Amino acid sequence: MTVNRRQFLKLSAGATLASAFGGLGISLAPSVARAELQKLQWAKQTTSVCCYCAVGCGLIVHTAKNGEGRAVNVEGDPDHPINEGSLCPKGASIFQLGENDARPPKPLYRAPNSGEWKEVEWDWALTEIARRVKKTRDESFQLANAAGETVNRTEAIASFGSAAMDNEECWAYQVILRSLGLVFIEHQARI
Repeated sequence: MTVNRRQFLKLSAGATLASAFGGLGISLAPSVARAELQKLQWAKQTTSVCCYCAVGCGLIVHTAKNGEGRAVNVEGDPDHPINEGSLCPKGASIFQLGENDARPPKPLYRAPNSGEWKEVEWDWALTEIARRVKKTRDESFQLANAAGETVNRTEAIASFGSAAMDNEECWAYQVILRSLGLVFIEHQARI
């Protein structure tokens, strides 16, 4: 019997697969996954949506019933039509958004021409941001363009939105930006 190169490769691949999976006791029949529900019976379940991208995967968030309201577990929602319980690596680590010891407890501020960051209070940081936005907008606001048409805009401020916002937050954010007169508005999900 003569065997050409192509037949040899086919036979070799078939024999390798048969020997690799044949003796391991692996069944290719569908199996049923069963979740262990007892471990979180003491927690309240709430459905949510992953905030990382525009796909909108469903989540089940377990929060403590003892009044703290802290998330104790986050997993994919098997009843959600988009992800059917599966999550990408970012979605699987979404628990760390709220529970992360590496997150700075206060805002960090680096003064102009300084090489060091320092902790500041939230009230100071939010007031400073608002003051700088208003100052920049007031200095650069245009009522009309060169042709005399009313434009009511500022081109000195731009916004690059986050995919960590849901539709309602994006809508509210757009309203704020457009009321300030911004025209350079972009979003991470569009790029």
